[in-house]
Amino acid sequence: MNNRSRKIRIETIRLSKANGGYHYGGAFSCVEIILALYDHMLKDEDAFILSKGHACWPWYVLLRERGLNPELMGHPSRDPVNGILATTGSLGHGLPTGIGIAMARKFKADMGRVFVLLGDGECQEGTTWESMLIAAHHKLDNLYAIIDWNRCQGSGRVEDILRLPNMARIADIIGWDVYQCDGHEIDEIAAALERKGAEGKPKLLIAHTVKGKGVSFMTDDPAWHARGLDDEHEAMALKELF
Repeated sequence: MNNRSRKIRIETIRLSKANGGYHYGGAFSCVEIILALYDHMLKDEDAFILSKGHACWPWYVLLRERGLNPELMGHPSRDPVNGILATTGSLGHGLPTGIGIAMARKFKADMGRVFVLLGDGECQEGTTWESMLIAAHHKLDNLYAIIDWNRCQGSGRVEDILRLPNMARIADIIGWDVYQCDGHEIDEIAAALERKGAEGKPKLLIAHTVKGKGVSFMTDDPAWHARGLDDEHEAMALKELF
């Protein structure tokens, strides 16, 4: 975890705690993914959708860094002026929305890629699998799906609730261009996304992460999926991060 990642986690705690936020486990597992996108990947013509909307607080931090002013809600509400292209939080909706944008851009021959960040628990949703089939069928090679693969969800561990075996192999069979990486290494994430993909195939990046990364008492603990920080735990977390 570098200084940039550490700072974003600190600001995430400060911003969310002051505005009634929570969902720290899934927010901290995807900090480096969002940083790779916003610090290295996204161009003006690109689109980003945070499908795992509960992890919005580090995203709000980055949007505010860029002079935008998103409404600070527990899940993002559509506000294109402030960088939020879709209302998310009810899981399984972000990828279908991203597919709609990618299809429209293909039809209109518009420039720009579409990036969608999902959670692994979200991949249990039927809409995710339907969307993956649709994206491959329509050869949406302007679509990039990233899975925050932290192996935990709100009710426990993914493998105990509904296993997702051989996700990479199944996506490959369906017709996606599949990559995997360490989801806490910003350079590795960016390099995977920058690789020239197969023509006519949407790209899937499975980013292996740790729930609650950066704070020891949250690390790999499903209980911190939706738990808020009281003053004692806030002080403990900030002490570790500073």
